[in-house]
Amino acid sequence: MAQYSLYNHQFVEEKIYNYWIKKGYFYSVPNEKPSYTIVIPPPNVTGGLHIGHLLNNTIQDVLVRWSRMKGYNVCWMPGTDHASIATETKVISQLYKENKTKYKLGRDYFLERSWEWAYKQEYIILNQLQKLGCSCDWKRTSFTLDQERERSVTHCFVELYRRGLIYRDYRMVNWDANAKTTISNEEVIYQEQKGSLYYIQYTILGIVEGSIVVTTTRPETILGDTGICIHPTDNRYTLLIGKQVIIPIADRIVPIIDDEYVDKSFGAGALKITPSHDENDAILASIHSLDFIDIFNEDGTINKNGVHYIRKDRFKVRKEIVEELHKKGLLVKIETYSHRVAISERTHSIIETRRSVQWFLKIKDLAKPAISAVMIGDIRFHPKPFKNLYLHWMKNIQDWNISRQLWWGHRIPVYFYGTHLKEYVVAETKKEAIELVRNKTVSVENLIQDEDVLDTWFSSWIWPISVFNGIRIPKNPNIQYYYPTKDLITGPDILFFWVARMIMAGYAFLKKKPFDNVYFTGIVRDSKGRKMSKSLGNSPDPIKLIKKYGSDGVRMGLLLSPQSGNDLSFNEELCLHGRNFTNKLWNAFRFIHLLKIDNTIETPYYSHLAIDWFEHLLSKKRNYIEQNLKSYSIFRALNNIYNLIWHDFCSWFLEIIKPITDTVISQFVLSKTLLFFEDILKLLHPYSPYITEKIWHIIRNRSDTESLIICHWPLLRDICYKQIIEDFKSAEKLLISIRNVRKNHGFSLKSYSYLFFDKQKKRFYAVALKLANISHIHFLSEKPIFSQLSFLIESQEYFIFFLLQKKKKILKKEKSNKNILNTIMYFYQ
Repeated sequence: MAQYSLYNHQFVEEKIYNYWIKKGYFYSVPNEKPSYTIVIPPPNVTGGLHIGHLLNNTIQDVLVRWSRMKGYNVCWMPGTDHASIATETKVISQLYKENKTKYKLGRDYFLERSWEWAYKQEYIILNQLQKLGCSCDWKRTSFTLDQERERSVTHCFVELYRRGLIYRDYRMVNWDANAKTTISNEEVIYQEQKGSLYYIQYTILGIVEGSIVVTTTRPETILGDTGICIHPTDNRYTLLIGKQVIIPIADRIVPIIDDEYVDKSFGAGALKITPSHDENDAILASIHSLDFIDIFNEDGTINKNGVHYIRKDRFKVRKEIVEELHKKGLLVKIETYSHRVAISERTHSIIETRRSVQWFLKIKDLAKPAISAVMIGDIRFHPKPFKNLYLHWMKNIQDWNISRQLWWGHRIPVYFYGTHLKEYVVAETKKEAIELVRNKTVSVENLIQDEDVLDTWFSSWIWPISVFNGIRIPKNPNIQYYYPTKDLITGPDILFFWVARMIMAGYAFLKKKPFDNVYFTGIVRDSKGRKMSKSLGNSPDPIKLIKKYGSDGVRMGLLLSPQSGNDLSFNEELCLHGRNFTNKLWNAFRFIHLLKIDNTIETPYYSHLAIDWFEHLLSKKRNYIEQNLKSYSIFRALNNIYNLIWHDFCSWFLEIIKPITDTVISQFVLSKTLLFFEDILKLLHPYSPYITEKIWHIIRNRSDTESLIICHWPLLRDICYKQIIEDFKSAEKLLISIRNVRKNHGFSLKSYSYLFFDKQKKRFYAVALKLANISHIHFLSEKPIFSQLSFLIESQEYFIFFLLQKKKKILKKEKSNKNILNTIMYFYQ
């Protein structure tokens, strides 16, 4: 038994994981079994995993292992995401430290550096997932920018273009000046920030000393003003409608127009119109035929329209313009003002709204079947409230800007030709593009592919299809067997980025939903309520956690975390708690493993009672756990398992059947104990796969085909268990009270005790006799007159009577308190 004295998770976990891999337990091929498929939300290759990733993948692995034990042919598709903006930003930052830029290096060398980064980060991520115990089919590992996904994404673009759903347009977009690219509305977050409200005087042309005061939060955009707008019913300015003003600094003459869009109560009531840098201003400009003047370069500096501020940073220009206006006497006043500021979720820089030529996908028709699927319950969301949020967004969806001004990503399969490169063809390869251009009898010498790449989500939205090569070959055996997938486990923050778009893609390309269920994990927060993130530095290193507490300990810690709404509050102490639980299970195994069979021993009555009780309880808990998992109550299922093992099995069952002396036990008790323990290991395995597999192979000699990972899930049993479980609960309370009385009054547990109670309530008297260390049982028909050590359980009164071993102590106690010897433990109804 010495070899099982300690549980070394580092040695056990690596050895068992390699064993699973060697035996091919994670590998899946289509067969006659029903499939259970999950595609991993591919982590970005911007760095290692954080706590949120650990939670998400632990939940996936719980469902995957449970389904494997339920008899499904499980396929968990692993992979990573190239993350265009975030990864390119990382590589640019790396080059900056070397005094290099991507433009000086050129596209080819920059992409070479980006691939080096991606390979390195992918290795780190996949290693972390394996250390966590994820049972993915690693032979199927995909990358959103690998060759097969590249072909699928290109085919997807060309197909949609031919359907008339992709078009090119010059319109307002969200511009990330740090990344120098456009981003979608879903990638913009709004933060309440304190700023300033500037009141600026504009001179009215033709009126001596006439002026109008305009209010703005962004004085630097004065350089792009092409009009002033007032409300038509604002009596302060009615006579100015149709007049002209001179734009300060730019000295540009622009008209005063009127429109009901203006809020008369905001600031001075007059609105400056900067059509190239505000979406609402652009609408007004289109209605009133105002000019569009772009004042920003792609990096957020002022362009050639910026008078004497050319090439200066936008925020520096803001300060300098305010100073210039003040010197010219045009700055009336400044007020403190709080307002919502648009921030890039990718680089955290302030968004500029500017006009740009981009590629767009018409989305409204694609959204219709995706809306219907969720409304009728063909696709189910867990928790349910996300359904309404999804439907609201989908019903108000706008065309998707799918192009990005980056180099790292899927290059847009559009080829420009002609003298001024204004004409273009859309083709999957350059060879196909050349043939298309030749058919137009145009020279192909200047054929140039679009410099931009596609939005990262344009590759991810076909992920459940492309991992099975279902875009290019929609009737291949893999896509027909594994698709639709069963469950998607993801975070609520990418409901619109990814989940909604995958549903649309499923119906657009295969006319099928991509999955049956979507389970949204909570956001993992620290003890201060902040979201765990690498940027805040509040997310612990996953590998260090696993090394310290073991994979089982970390997994348990994550899923034992207290929930607040849908979010989780994580504390590293929970991993310690998880490790302590694995130690508890190991110690239970060590105790059972020590037991020896003696065929001459008759099974004690209290052991019969314990076996009868636990068999019923295990059946009840097994049914609960099954229902919990079916309803995606992942945390509740674990709590049921935890209490079953720690409280019911270890603290009660094993204590009851434990031999009073030595380690010998009857064959009946040991065989039942092993059967119970094996069912417990099965129930716990999806959550703590390593220690359960380790114990599974020790307690019995098993072949490779009997590994726990592929063992059958415990069968549900429909037995009547209510009364025996309720009776045992009463016995539990009684025993706990006896122990408390002894402890509170200083009596040794080695004392002999007499228990008196009604014959009608004697079902578990043998358990009381064993666990309470009681020597005799007596029954009384009437209540005794003494009650110093009485207590109540469920409105029923008990009395206790102790006989101490040494007579001297009895006499001593009698002198100090005669009533003690007269006190009886008695159950009276």
